[in-house]
Amino acid sequence: MAQPLPVALVGYTAATLTTLSFFPQAIKTLRSGDTRGISLPMYVLLTLGLALWGLYGLITGDGPLIVANAITLVPALVVLQRKIVASLASPGTRLWQGW
Repeated sequence: MAQPLPVALVGYTAATLTTLSFFPQAIKTLRSGDTRGISLPMYVLLTLGLALWGLYGLITGDGPLIVANAITLVPALVVLQRKIVASLASPGTRLWQGW
């Protein structure tokens, strides 16, 4: 259903800002390699949620939902991958420590 321009503009602006908000953490993690302050369970849940929202968008044919979640999935996967690798490489650290 087509929405009036101001309403759609608010929606697209919100989607853009929330999507872009994940990139600073991914960039910081890539540059520093430090994942100690990152919650593994949070990123597992986030990544699964993004993937499911993307799937929902595919099923319902909701283009903006597909695009926003696919783009957000990239930095979330980067951080998740780095966190898992760092956790496995750290002796004595359990993967789900802090849950």
